[in-house]
Amino acid sequence: MSLKLTNPLAFLDVETTGINVIHDRIIEIAIIKLMPNGNRITFYKRINPEQAIPPESSLIHGIYDDDLKDKPTFKQISKELMAFLKGADLAGFNLLRFDIPILVESFLRAEIAFKIENRKIIDVQKLFHLMEKRTLKAAYLFYCQKELEGAHNAMVDIEATLEVLMEQIKRYENEPVVDALGNKLGVIKNDVATLHDLTNTNMVDFAGRMVYNDQQIPIFNFGKHKGKSVSEVLKLEPSYYNWMIQGDFPLDTKRKLTQIKMSMV
Repeated sequence: MSLKLTNPLAFLDVETTGINVIHDRIIEIAIIKLMPNGNRITFYKRINPEQAIPPESSLIHGIYDDDLKDKPTFKQISKELMAFLKGADLAGFNLLRFDIPILVESFLRAEIAFKIENRKIIDVQKLFHLMEKRTLKAAYLFYCQKELEGAHNAMVDIEATLEVLMEQIKRYENEPVVDALGNKLGVIKNDVATLHDLTNTNMVDFAGRMVYNDQQIPIFNFGKHKGKSVSEVLKLEPSYYNWMIQGDFPLDTKRKLTQIKMSMV
């Protein structure tokens, strides 16, 4: 089967120094451009980000500082890339949330306005989630092969949730679990502690304003101190604690922040 195209359709993916659209940089870009006549044209570049790549990012994509020291900067390839994408619609996996925003940001730093207003955009991830629902009703049908009657009645929903969990354990027991980046998280076991470890998040507070980093140290997950140790920020800027306590934050967030502050005494 071939796609019915009016304009070229450029499938693009980028690798970056990290996931912050503002501060991180593109280090690799790959594009397959489908032409209306069925031809495929490719564009591939590795790019010098002009900043160090964090080790944790290199472990994910396998690209290190030394691999890029002789490569061109984004500004140096920006006009060539702009010409390649001229008149093309865009497609990719999760490109609306990440690839396009960081690409637009990169073009702007190169003093080029990359406009998407007149381009059609297909996010394959969004289409996947639209068609393969992630609701309890969809899970109940998938795992239990039954329609969920009376959804959104609390007792009906929780009975279905129990059934779904039992079917998940039956289906996946002893299978390895990996995250979206391919990192092994563990193995499914018929054991509450194991299932807790697999499904628990790294959030310190339920609102996710603070999270644990890889060293299990609480860090801020928002604002000007995002990524910084909570205790270090409170030491260097004590007024930040007062600002949060007096601010429009959930009580749970304020409670957890206070616990961290008290542990520093």
